[in-house]
Amino acid sequence: MSKPTSIKTSEEVRDRLRILADERGTTITELLEELATRELTAAEREQRALEAASELGIEYTEQVEQAGQDAWAKIRAHQRSAAA
Repeated sequence: MSKPTSIKTSEEVRDRLRILADERGTTITELLEELATRELTAAEREQRALEAASELGIEYTEQVEQAGQDAWAKIRAHQRSAAA
């Protein structure tokens, strides 16, 4: 495990993280580590997209990339509206 450090955030965010951690039976640090490892970086998303296109036997063109980005934008919008 890495050396702990501090992260500046608002009290509202800190309190929400504490509630989420308590509900999951973990600590804020462990919760943040889980979130950080679960979320992909832009480079990781790009690599996975290239691998998926290869597995499907399609060329990974700008049009395919844009279609994927549009699909994810719709998914995120749906998730935000469902959470509200």
